[in-house]
Amino acid sequence: MRGFRLLQRATMALALLAPEPLLAAESAAVTSPRVTATLLSSRDAVAPGERFQVALTQKLAPGWHSYWQNPGDSGEATRIEWTLPDGVSAGAIQWPAPKAIRVEPLVNFGFEDNVLLPVEISVPASAKPGETLSLSAKATWLVCEKICIPEEGAFTLDLPIAATGVVDAGVETRIEQARAALPKPAGFTGKLTPKGEDKLTLTLPGLPAGASDIRFFPILDTLIEHAAEQPIENGALILTRSTAFKVGTPATEGVLTFEDGGNKRALALSAEVEPALLQAAAAPAQAPAKVTLPPPPAEDLTIWLALAFAFAGGLILNLMPCVLPVLFIKALGFAQVAQASRNEVRQQGLLFLAGVLATFLILASAVIALGAGWGFQLQSPPLVILLAVLMTLIGFNLIGAFEIGGRLQGVGDGLASRSGPVGAFMTGVLAVVVATPCTAPFMGAAMGYALTQPPAAALSIFMALALGFAAPVVALSFAPGLLRLLPKPGRWMLVLKQAFAFPMFATAIWLVWVATMQAGADGALAALIAILAAGFALWLIGVTRGSGRGLRTIAAAAAVLLVGATSAFVIESATAPAQPTAQAGAEAPGVWSPTRVAELQAQGKPVFVNFTAAWCITCLANDRVALSRQDVKDAFAKLGVAYLKADWTNRNAQIAATLAEYGRAGVPLYLFYPGTKGAQAEVLPQLLTPETVVSAAERAAGREVKTASSQK
Repeated sequence: MRGFRLLQRATMALALLAPEPLLAAESAAVTSPRVTATLLSSRDAVAPGERFQVALTQKLAPGWHSYWQNPGDSGEATRIEWTLPDGVSAGAIQWPAPKAIRVEPLVNFGFEDNVLLPVEISVPASAKPGETLSLSAKATWLVCEKICIPEEGAFTLDLPIAATGVVDAGVETRIEQARAALPKPAGFTGKLTPKGEDKLTLTLPGLPAGASDIRFFPILDTLIEHAAEQPIENGALILTRSTAFKVGTPATEGVLTFEDGGNKRALALSAEVEPALLQAAAAPAQAPAKVTLPPPPAEDLTIWLALAFAFAGGLILNLMPCVLPVLFIKALGFAQVAQASRNEVRQQGLLFLAGVLATFLILASAVIALGAGWGFQLQSPPLVILLAVLMTLIGFNLIGAFEIGGRLQGVGDGLASRSGPVGAFMTGVLAVVVATPCTAPFMGAAMGYALTQPPAAALSIFMALALGFAAPVVALSFAPGLLRLLPKPGRWMLVLKQAFAFPMFATAIWLVWVATMQAGADGALAALIAILAAGFALWLIGVTRGSGRGLRTIAAAAAVLLVGATSAFVIESATAPAQPTAQAGAEAPGVWSPTRVAELQAQGKPVFVNFTAAWCITCLANDRVALSRQDVKDAFAKLGVAYLKADWTNRNAQIAATLAEYGRAGVPLYLFYPGTKGAQAEVLPQLLTPETVVSAAERAAGREVKTASSQK
């Protein structure tokens, strides 16, 4: 007997020490710096025909909140998608009473600290004891503080099926306490009537006489202005009618919270809607503009379609302006081997492919590990300056200002002008590095989808992009007939080699400008000093070539020290982001924020948001081709469009979260919001034309406008 008791105690101790994911009643936790979420079950084992409760729990970090079923002025409610065995069903979320969370000038409806969302699960009578009931759920939620971050998690509970259910007393107590706090039926019916032009009266005949701190949370988000005060007059709440007022049923539902005798209470209230309000809602006085909603990438794309999009985007990326300088280098390299053997030409193409794949693999690994976006490395001013130095040196190398010999030849002369194996591989590397500021059509959807997938699937999408990017050069290397159409090697190759230096200089100038946009005048100074130091270091090495070993060693050491000191100066001077400068002029775009968009929509103004970056060539091209056109500016002025810019030149978590919300891994992203409060945005194409922008402006404003281009 004593041995049995010792065994029993040891078993209990092991159970207490076991990690939580091993408990059948609780799933593994999904954690982030903001939320820890788990799925709980009130049963350790379930019986056939039984109904029991599970609950999604969210432990929120201080200052963060998630959302109720009507999120208020902004936000998104938590959603759960179930994958269940045949015959098993899950009920709707049983929502606790929300809090009014003020985020000036808005009010959100949601939860802080800890929230528990119960759901009822029904087991069919045909379930067989001895088998396992597997419950799988994918939950998505939005958490906000000053910024909003969309999050998600996958949860699994494996519960044994037994002849009799086994209750987990601790979990059941937690869930039942949460259910006991759910809003109770009010026991009376309210009545919603109009009061003047912009007010509503909510009559509450059963409200306790001593009730205070009263607030009504409607389930319908087009009923009231959520941020408005709700004073009480003669036992009725006075509500402010929503600017997008719409109610389509003779009764509306909501939750009424108040304090009675020092206790907080919540009632589930149904209110009759006066017919006059139904008629007013039916009148097309302020019909919102039709918009195109961006479907969630996971629902809109399959892995095969994402792979196809990535390959197509890689093909088109070859035509983007940021890649053209490297295309020149590729063309020169193939011209040099055009008359060579077929095997050598194919080797050049395959080595270029290897360089592209290797670089994409490194970029993809960084993007997946960091959760960053496409082109993220160009948000670092020191890396931008390093690229500017590299482009400048390649340009001077091509023009013949210096030759790098010995072991460095494959990095310098071989990179830019030779057709050897190292040169072909490094040309592929350079092509990818310079292509990162650009986003081609199809790429945005594919990259956004990749960031929502497991690492293996995400990596396959990046590799499809790499194959598409390298495909034209590889195809050319396997088509020697096309190569023989080029002239025979001669002086023209030297002239062309020198001419190709100038696109490299143009790229370097652009990169210095990007560094200036990121880090101000200090960034420009750091870039110019880095270029000077790199040139002087190479000169030191070159001028001592052929000298004694001691002099060459001193020159190499001096060059290393110079490069090291310059690197430290660049990092110190160009790391801090430049402060944004005020833009003069009525046509200058304002600074984007979700709050600013909501304010402008509440004023009835359509809102155009340009998510851009100084290092994004596609963004700059769209600005020149479309957004800076006078007819587009005229259309914006006539339609009262508010133009906001979300600048992602430097890292910005709020912009990154919004890009992710729209299934994008990077810029550009263009959104057009109708001038109706709470209306969703239309997503414009990644390549803009003036006609595309003006048409979207007309849809957002709900009317047409004649511009100079439309009258031609």
